Amino acid sequence: MDFATLGGLIIAAAAILWAQNHEGGAVTDILLPGPLVLVFVGTIGVGFMGGILKDGLGSIKQLQKAFLGKPKNSAETVSVIVKMAERARREGLLALEDAIKEVDDQFLRDGLQTAIDGTDPDELYEILTAQIQAKKAADKQAAKIFGDMGGYAPTVGICGTVISLTVVLANLSDAAALGPMIAGAFVATLWGVAAANFFFLPVQSRLQRLSGLETAQMELVVEGILAIQAGSNPRSVAKKLESLLPPGTAVPDKKAA
Repeated sequence: MDFATLGGLIIAAAAILWAQNHEGGAVTDILLPGPLVLVFVGTIGVGFMGGILKDGLGSIKQLQKAFLGKPKNSAETVSVIVKMAERARREGLLALEDAIKEVDDQFLRDGLQTAIDGTDPDELYEILTAQIQAKKAADKQAAKIFGDMGGYAPTVGICGTVISLTVVLANLSDAAALGPMIAGAFVATLWGVAAANFFFLPVQSRLQRLSGLETAQMELVVEGILAIQAGSNPRSVAKKLESLLPPGTAVPDKKAA
């Protein structure tokens, strides 16, 4: 689990509550059920309207991914690929059929199996890159729904403020209650802006970042599989794949035969 998203949300929420308290207001003054329900439930509702049911239901899984997802260790993947290259160099490509059963990375395992099955290198490249493109498209749509919600949330908050001000105008005769009622009317706007910038848009950015890391990992795997299929020297495979890693990334057990 990567605590960046959860930790960031906690810090952002704490900042809002601290600011409210620092200005002399009570925290309970902005934790009003009406505005909170309208902003979050209303925004989710209009977000669902912008896509298909599959997108909306899938967003629940994507939200879990945003908070709990952790990118794979590319350095460890390079180490696994180099070891596979060593074995294929010594014993032949077919010798990997049993070894790949212990590989955790599904994409790497399937790609190696396809190579072992004798698929032409050009066709193998097309198959693997098509899977990467499909994932990019799916991830883009998954992140987009949160970006859309980030755009809707402030306007939904304004709708809540208008609703509250309508109630205020209907009760002008009660002068003593006008102050608290007007203050409460703007709580919906607060949560609309906060929901967009402290939740929905950051979740979109998080999903986009995870997608970028995951697809870069897949592209690295493609290069590794093609090198193994071609019978490349394991040292050359290691150097090529390490050049694709972020600077300073250490690869464990990278000794090649």
